[in-house]
Amino acid sequence: MRGVWFLIGLVWASLGGAQASEQIRVSGSTTVLPIVAEAAKQYRIAHPEVRLTVSGGGSGVGASSVAQGMSEIGMLSRDLTEREKQRLHGKAALLPVARDAVAIAVSKAVYEGGVTQLSLAQIAAIYRGEIKNWRELGGPDARILVIDKEASRGTRHVFAKVVLGSEKARAPGASIITGSNNEEQAAIANSDQAIGMLSTGWLNDQVRALAIGEGSAAVLPTAETIASGAYPISRDLNILVPSDGQPHIDAFVEFLQSDAGRQIVTQVGYLPLEAP
Repeated sequence: MRGVWFLIGLVWASLGGAQASEQIRVSGSTTVLPIVAEAAKQYRIAHPEVRLTVSGGGSGVGASSVAQGMSEIGMLSRDLTEREKQRLHGKAALLPVARDAVAIAVSKAVYEGGVTQLSLAQIAAIYRGEIKNWRELGGPDARILVIDKEASRGTRHVFAKVVLGSEKARAPGASIITGSNNEEQAAIANSDQAIGMLSTGWLNDQVRALAIGEGSAAVLPTAETIASGAYPISRDLNILVPSDGQPHIDAFVEFLQSDAGRQIVTQVGYLPLEAP
């Protein structure tokens, strides 16, 4: 489902022709990107005068591009940092468009080898390099391939804050650093001993989510546990919208918040928000 929108972590949904007179450039989180890219595709049918370009790069890119005037809308799968708020000077604000969770994902072989749940403390120990073999966790006798994400990625911020205690925490146990969800999904799927962090929309038969918690209290990232907050690594998926109220931008944002926008959220695998 995702391959349509992603190519080596950078995706363009270029919608419009030479006749387009109004431009909306959107950039940022590859987690949020499938929502906005599909919305842009549908919106263009009724609004051919608007030229929409949508690209990835990560949440940090979304915030910095808006701050520098390189994009009209940013996509973030996390909150703004204090530094980003200072750079924006109040000229843009976050608007949630969906709900999601960061899954602790492992290779199919690891899951079928007996590791189906971990506590937050165990996950932290893996990323800190304190637990190095799946055998220590009841799994196969195989070294753990720990996959981290680039520091600017929203998924990494949310994961590190909950699991490691700070969004800036290092992960000395990691041996691979990836960018987009697509890249990390491929790295996990192509290994028989990997662990990583992924948006729930990127799970499949080769990339399995672990339940988080102790014993029978462990919870999987399902629609119910994400909505209720029972799953510990849940988050909003956001767009960073300018505060100056340009009509053509506001109209597209309204479309994202409409029933059609919520249907798109469900279509691409996330949890829609209630109508405003």
